[in-house]
Amino acid sequence: MASISFCNEWFVCRIEEFDQNSKKRFQVQDRDIVIIRRGEKFFALDSFCYHAGGPLFMGDIEDFNGLSCLVCPWHHYKVHIETGNMVYQSIDPHNPKKPPVWKNSGQKQRVHRVTVYDGSLFVTFSDCTGDLQSDQYNALEYRQRWQTNS
Repeated sequence: MASISFCNEWFVCRIEEFDQNSKKRFQVQDRDIVIIRRGEKFFALDSFCYHAGGPLFMGDIEDFNGLSCLVCPWHHYKVHIETGNMVYQSIDPHNPKKPPVWKNSGQKQRVHRVTVYDGSLFVTFSDCTGDLQSDQYNALEYRQRWQTNS
């Protein structure tokens, strides 16, 4: 698919290509992303998990403590689709009777802005500065190695 740019936004597809609560993987420019539809909202993240480069795009979409997350199929890490935060349950090892508490450890996964114009989806990429753990897995060398081994 040819990339079409509109004010630094890149055309991805038409919204009718998505069912409710679904996801699809795309190659846009030099990025490998997964776009998720939850209701009428769309979210975009880099396709490979920050933890160990697993195929996050193949993970299930699940809700945890009111947050929609993409669950990596390799190690079951939960990534909040809106913020890229890692979501987890924390336990107190000194007090096993205390119930687990949901927490997040901050942004680990790169997210991108999705805009809908006239039934078309456009993505605006956030800067890949290397500051986030997932950035290393969106490098061309990693993506090619992963595709060769899959």
